[in-house]
Amino acid sequence: MNYRHAFHAGNFADVVKHLILVRILDYLKRKPAAFRVLDTHAGVGLYDLEGDQAERTGEWLEGIARLVQTGLPPAAAELAKPYLDVVKAQNPDGQLRFYPGSPLITRSLLRDQDRLFALELHPADAAALHENFAGDFQTRVTHLDGWAALGTHLPPKEKRGLVLIDPPFEEKGEFTRMVAGLGKGHRRWPGGIFAFWYPIKEPSEVESFVADLKATGIPKILRIELTIRAPSTPARLFGTGMIVVNPPYALEEEMKTLLPPLSALLAEEGRGGFKIDWVAGE
Repeated sequence: MNYRHAFHAGNFADVVKHLILVRILDYLKRKPAAFRVLDTHAGVGLYDLEGDQAERTGEWLEGIARLVQTGLPPAAAELAKPYLDVVKAQNPDGQLRFYPGSPLITRSLLRDQDRLFALELHPADAAALHENFAGDFQTRVTHLDGWAALGTHLPPKEKRGLVLIDPPFEEKGEFTRMVAGLGKGHRRWPGGIFAFWYPIKEPSEVESFVADLKATGIPKILRIELTIRAPSTPARLFGTGMIVVNPPYALEEEMKTLLPPLSALLAEEGRGGFKIDWVAGE
């Protein structure tokens, strides 16, 4: 599976992933102290939905386009508003063409005292990311393997913040790398918030990943998943998941508000579902 961001920008997985990101950032902003976000697989930051890569898949039509056109019930809409405001700001003429990736969403929501470190390994994407943030003193863009940053960039001097890990799943072993990466990062910064995105394609592979997470002994691990269709043979992407370590106290309840209407909106022919559970509690 190749989940390079440009091919899938604005799809159902991005919608769920970025809503979770926004809710975590909202929580961090409730205290005046500065925080830092480390985005380990940042992509380019902004995607043209009419560009060759996004047009080739058209996945955004069943993701962000559906959300913008249909909307959510009032309580869920209030939670989604900061996210949709960022999307709308990139499309001031009201036509949905550009989709902000996680670094641009994050940067749009930072206060003056907060910082973003955005890392990207792919040379062309790293160059585009650097150009998109040129002159921005609150954002540092680095051409670097994001997995290495879990050893070199933690803990941040602010002592508060989020590590967002959203790998492309271009190679085998990403689930193993996530477990190892979490172990490394958590040892260096046990009080930090860590959010790991993963595709749901092979259910047995996901359950093995969750079991390995549980075996680490790391506490406070929340699992959030949304599926849009049933598993199939041959296997194809049918769901999206996020593992959040040290989640904000409000995140579980907010997801219980957001995921039911999102599942109904994004699923194919009513075949979707969602899961919110604790891999490990206190």
